[in-house]
Amino acid sequence: MTPREKSEKIKQWAKELGFSACGITRVREATEEKEHLHKWLEQNYHGTMQYMERNVDKRLNPAQLVPGARSIIVVLMDYLPAEQLSLRKYKISRYAWGKDYHFVIKQRLGQLLELMQHEFGQAQGRAFTDSAPVLERYWAQQAGLGWIGKNSLLITKRGSYFFIGELIVDTELDYDQPWEKNFCGTCTKCIDACPTGAIVRPTVVDARKCISYQTIEYHGDFTQDINLHGWVFGCDICQQVCPWNRHAQETQISEFQPSEALKLLRDEQLEKITKPEFKHVFRHTPVERTGYKGLVRNVQQNLGQQHKEK
Repeated sequence: MTPREKSEKIKQWAKELGFSACGITRVREATEEKEHLHKWLEQNYHGTMQYMERNVDKRLNPAQLVPGARSIIVVLMDYLPAEQLSLRKYKISRYAWGKDYHFVIKQRLGQLLELMQHEFGQAQGRAFTDSAPVLERYWAQQAGLGWIGKNSLLITKRGSYFFIGELIVDTELDYDQPWEKNFCGTCTKCIDACPTGAIVRPTVVDARKCISYQTIEYHGDFTQDINLHGWVFGCDICQQVCPWNRHAQETQISEFQPSEALKLLRDEQLEKITKPEFKHVFRHTPVERTGYKGLVRNVQQNLGQQHKEK
């Protein structure tokens, strides 16, 4: 089977497994990203995310993550839920309404690798999704799937409400052309809408100011002047205002729909949530990452801000 035939098969399987897009690029060092990454770290834009300082060489070169790696298969999976939550005062990023995407995507990438091994022979590789030093958005752009928007997210003509996953394999494949054109144009809606000014310039985010970072990654106490604008886990503002998300498709993946417990959760319940209730409502969702104490902290910070504004 030729590399082109293998690549066609992989893309067919990816579609059958529920991925909305699949592109393939060659393993190499991301030399053009080196300066950008080092500058971002030097300016301390990563805040307390010390893991970003580790394994920089691996982050820039996937061959150091997977010995013998030759190809990066990049997939997208839509997560925009069809259903809504009952919450009104408080907001949870839409990607966190369903089951934890790490498990959903890695399981399906594992199935993709098994199909490759069955059809092609001894293919070896590792699956990743937002859980290892991989420049996901960069490799997705290199695989021809979209462009990097001014909010630093990968954007396609169907918006940006999707997860990115990678299967790095030792198999020689046929490679897609990088996505060259940036369709953001002169639009600055994401920059203008960010209430904390976290997008310091196009494609560069100061995580320390970002509401997603504050509500998920930051584990300390808030200063009194931190305004989370109603968000208790993550933030969708820069995606909500993006014109390309008018074309976003609702997910067909059942695991990414909110549970009945989350759909029925109301503001007053969230304000008084107990640890057992937290476990019941948010079990197996990304919200588990911030933990019970973190969620309560975020709710209390919003409550304090609401009292100030009255």
